[in-house]
Amino acid sequence: MKLKKYIKNLIRLINYERDAEIDLMTHEISTMSGQKREELGRAINKVKGKHLGKELGLQIVQFGRPEIIDTEISVGDMVLISTDNPLKSDLTGTVTEKGGRFIKVAFDKRVPRWALKKKVRIDLYANDITFRRMEDNLKHLSLKGKNALEYMLSDRNPKKNRPTPYIAYIDENLNESQKSAIENALSCENFFLIHGPFGTGKTRTLVELISQETRQNHKVLATAESNAAVDNILERLMENKKLNLTRLGHPQRVSKHNITQTLAYKVENHKLNKKIKKIHKKINNLIEKRKVHTKPTPQYRRGLGDYDILHFASKGKGARGVSAEKMKSMAKWIEINQEIDEAHDDIKRIENKMIRDIVENSDVILSTNSSAALDSISKVKFDVAIIDEASQATIPSVLIPIAKAHRFILAGDHKQLPPTIISDRAGALEKTLFEELIKMYPFKSQLLNTQYRMNKLLMTFPNKEFYGNGLKSDSSVDNITINDLLGSNHDEKALLFIDTSDVEDNREDHLKDSKSIINDLESDISVRIANDYLQAGVNEEDIGIISPYADQVKIIQENTPVEVKTVDGFQGREKEIIIISTVRSNDYGNIGFLSDLRRLNVAITRAKRKLIIIGNKNTLMTNPTYARLIEFVEDENLLIKI
Repeated sequence: MKLKKYIKNLIRLINYERDAEIDLMTHEISTMSGQKREELGRAINKVKGKHLGKELGLQIVQFGRPEIIDTEISVGDMVLISTDNPLKSDLTGTVTEKGGRFIKVAFDKRVPRWALKKKVRIDLYANDITFRRMEDNLKHLSLKGKNALEYMLSDRNPKKNRPTPYIAYIDENLNESQKSAIENALSCENFFLIHGPFGTGKTRTLVELISQETRQNHKVLATAESNAAVDNILERLMENKKLNLTRLGHPQRVSKHNITQTLAYKVENHKLNKKIKKIHKKINNLIEKRKVHTKPTPQYRRGLGDYDILHFASKGKGARGVSAEKMKSMAKWIEINQEIDEAHDDIKRIENKMIRDIVENSDVILSTNSSAALDSISKVKFDVAIIDEASQATIPSVLIPIAKAHRFILAGDHKQLPPTIISDRAGALEKTLFEELIKMYPFKSQLLNTQYRMNKLLMTFPNKEFYGNGLKSDSSVDNITINDLLGSNHDEKALLFIDTSDVEDNREDHLKDSKSIINDLESDISVRIANDYLQAGVNEEDIGIISPYADQVKIIQENTPVEVKTVDGFQGREKEIIIISTVRSNDYGNIGFLSDLRRLNVAITRAKRKLIIIGNKNTLMTNPTYARLIEFVEDENLLIKI
């Protein structure tokens, strides 16, 4: 009963979240002008379409205009195409490519003429397919999926590991914690957790683990919450030429480099595809032949079914006022149409055979958690599901791949960002399976304890605050600094806190009609520092600016060519130099969602050689963690006042 009740509640939560996403989108579209939505980066107005042909079974249309297109809509996003009221359109597609003045969209059905003849509007669109897949999986949860929940609900105890097999490592440069993670994952009976903080080589560990599983003739399902993380694993696995890899999901959401590994590409290039092309040719010929005969529309049928028409025609008779000649012509139309239907059935049968053939011969199937619900692998039994970004995925999401495998390995870092939840009523979805299991069964986990990203000074505070000093930095990065890029006449420490508390009139503010927050002083300082580094010879792509607030990101973006994003936008990434604008500056010590300390952890662990934090220390120090951070920089003499 406990399990049934829990599953029922999960279904309720994902429906809250689905409704919130759709409501947010429809509310925005119905209340905002197309121009306003374009300013927010969620729409593109007045573009004309041009059909480019077919690619991997999809219709590709390029939409463009003479004016620059500046949008947050990106490759892989689902979009809605319309001419007037977007909510009255049902034409959706997937973005495949973006340029300065164009955007390419793939459609899985015929594109209507109006979308090519008129100027159209493109809106970022909420996609409820993922929610439907999660709900369907929960309603028909497999035994293995139920077991995973039972471990979390204390209804089942995990088994101890089997004896560790001897391993001849492919990657000989793995450290001891990475090897320990791989050995424990290989020998677990039910599940194992790989805790991979910033820069500790989590992907490298997973790639070795997947390769070792295939050496034991295990069929592997490798998934992650995002397409980018799946592509990252796939690219590394492709270096092992012996592995047969297949990437599921929409081919246009896969990086161009990996397109040859997609199921769609493999189907198109399968030897049986020649047969399908022949059948398509036959269908086209039959359609031409059918045109000369009378289509049995209701006005000619007069209540007669296909069998009746064929029967009267075989006797050379007419009926119900329909002449024998007309009856014969309609019968011929029906016969040719049946041939066309049979040909389509043949195509479907051959396609299914090709998919079965490709999937059966694959050592590793890779997909997002959601795409693991696709029909193409519905009957496949996997020995192991290896799930990256597990601390960023909701329980209903990770249960999709878990339900398909005998055992599961989760990799992530619950000290970094949780899943993004929009609905106030679905907040419980922030609690992840990874976080719950690592709390309950610490002996079923391995911390990857050596980081290869950053200077050891940059690691010191997050290591102590979030990881109990369990991490160490590799000697290869211990002493890297920005001076290595700027030359010997520079002597900068890796960390700097710029305190704005003494600046008069330094106050956070709101843009008109926005709940987000900005800080003009911090924006100016961020831009000035970034531009100084650019003039000193640092490459544009080596500098990143992070701010927790979307409006602050926007005003900084307008004044610098370097990459500026929210904390969430930098999760899983790194730059040589990171500048953080904390924004909050008030007399009440109100720091808003800066108090989500996982965001702080992510923000301060993106830099490799230089981290600059800009903030009002008096406002920030009301939070104990920020107080310890400021105490740390003061003790190290790394704080300057302006």
